Amino acid sequence: MSTAAVTQLTPTRGKTSTLLWLSLLLVATLTYVLGLDGQYAPTNGDELVYTHIARLTAASGHWLPLVSELDHMRNTKPPLLIWQAMVAGDWGQHWSMAALRTPSVVYTLLLAAAIGFTVQRIRRDVGRGLLAACLYLAFFCTFRFGRTYLTSAPETFWLNLPMFVLLWWTLRGPNTKPNAATHPVTVSDSQATLGWLAHALFGLAMGLGLAYKSFALAAPAAATLWCAQLLTQSPLNWRKTFQITLKVSLSALIALSIFSLWFVLDPDPAAVWQEFVVGENAGKMSNSAGYWHTALLGGGFSIWAQLLGYAQNAGLLIFVVFGLMALGVRQLWRRHWQALTSQPINFLLLLIWLAVWLAVFTLPSQRSARYLIPAMPALAMVLALCWEHIGRIWFVPSLLLCGVFIGFLGRIAWAEQVFGLGQTGDVALTLIAVAIGLGLVLAGLFKPAWTRACTLAACLAVFAVFGLTTVPLNGSSGHYSAQVLAQLQAQKVAVPSSFNGQFERFEFVLPGNHFVPYDGDGRAPFSRADNAVFLNALLEKHQAVVWLQTRDENAEPLCTPQCTVLGQRWEVKGRHQSGEITLVNVWYPEQWLFRREWLLTNAASVPSVAVKAPTP
Repeated sequence: MSTAAVTQLTPTRGKTSTLLWLSLLLVATLTYVLGLDGQYAPTNGDELVYTHIARLTAASGHWLPLVSELDHMRNTKPPLLIWQAMVAGDWGQHWSMAALRTPSVVYTLLLAAAIGFTVQRIRRDVGRGLLAACLYLAFFCTFRFGRTYLTSAPETFWLNLPMFVLLWWTLRGPNTKPNAATHPVTVSDSQATLGWLAHALFGLAMGLGLAYKSFALAAPAAATLWCAQLLTQSPLNWRKTFQITLKVSLSALIALSIFSLWFVLDPDPAAVWQEFVVGENAGKMSNSAGYWHTALLGGGFSIWAQLLGYAQNAGLLIFVVFGLMALGVRQLWRRHWQALTSQPINFLLLLIWLAVWLAVFTLPSQRSARYLIPAMPALAMVLALCWEHIGRIWFVPSLLLCGVFIGFLGRIAWAEQVFGLGQTGDVALTLIAVAIGLGLVLAGLFKPAWTRACTLAACLAVFAVFGLTTVPLNGSSGHYSAQVLAQLQAQKVAVPSSFNGQFERFEFVLPGNHFVPYDGDGRAPFSRADNAVFLNALLEKHQAVVWLQTRDENAEPLCTPQCTVLGQRWEVKGRHQSGEITLVNVWYPEQWLFRREWLLTNAASVPSVAVKAPTP
């Protein structure tokens, strides 16, 4: 590739380029806010479990002990996560998913700002810093776990704050100091030292991170800080090694002491030990199939799968991460290991950050790419620093993948319009976003100089189109009317719940009632007669029943006319039976994606006002 072409691909070409990256960052931020209160935000399946714990703990009027109606699901997360929700929801007075999720978005945006500032300081280039921030927000793991309530954002922020400070420490000095682009600061140039007070503050930050997730995270966080500080010392001797070891040990000790306050403050510390330490953490170090069998042949839990964890977390940018890995292998092959010492110290610190987290989380028998999320800020910064050196060939597959997702999400939006689920303006806005997204894909394919930027923009466009697609389902079509909510209060309602704590979602849909869960999706294989008997039994035992449409129902539930429909809404079907989705109907989501949900009661026990929602 010519020098002129490389220059065109460089993400910073004056004020215009900087403004474009700033605009993209603003769009990404708005995308993270869009649909924050929605029912269909990508999330962890256990989000509602901890929403349930937070709501009941808030209702108790006490910070501790944590309260739950779910067996063996009470002390499975440290209390700081629960307390955050209690405060955000004003102890139940303003209980909404938007309120509970807002702190997660704040943490995520703070991380994006820290990433952008760090890269800007390394390259003395505002556009490059904005690129790094956009990259972090474009990772699917950030979009999924960085804005929902059950999030990785708080621990990612607090556990990595010491690493950000260390990076900034190595970058201290006026802007006239040589930078990585002209005269990189290498290991041999660095004499950065941080004192005892700094490490005490590091321990405080790490302790807050542990109080959000687990004491076990002290291992990768402290190991990363230790290795990184050793790297900043040249020449390194035993005295410096011993001193750094003591300082990092102080940080780890303070962090673990903060976490241990849970045992001191909780009135039932034995339950905390049994449920959290033994059940939630120690259990992940054992495996009935055998440690080495799982490590080598365990499929998604194997070491080999974990080695691809960073690429997996990148989501649609997976091929770009593969390109970064190929670039690294090629550089090492050509220049050998000794060439690493000539790299900028900041770049090496980022590699240490990535390597230590990966090494630590190949050890447990239960491995997951999710455990590597706290190191994703480092990956975003490395990608930004190597952006123009990653071959265009690695961006094209990611660009095409974005095009496929954008097109299919647009098809779903059109199917919603066919069902009459939203307003004309909803689908129009979504289709405009689809057109822009597909335009970015085409521009990136046919204009090589734009491929890199268009790939990143198209990835964020997928998130934006997804958010717009869910707008109708978060509106009137996906909720019961105010009249129904007013008449159904303090009732015993049977609700479908096919996964841990899923019944908790009705606290936001039908607040003010007592919910009794049953397996709704489990009814799918049963016959019409069996489902009718089951539904009638639910109606006899409860004052109201939320019933999901089965294959034998169309516009009316099985129980009519013996029962009364109080209300109706539409929902997205999350679990499908074998054969429901085929190559023939995959382009027709209206045949398998949407279904009705009815709110029913016995005709003999209809509340004072019965409302039947119009059928779209």
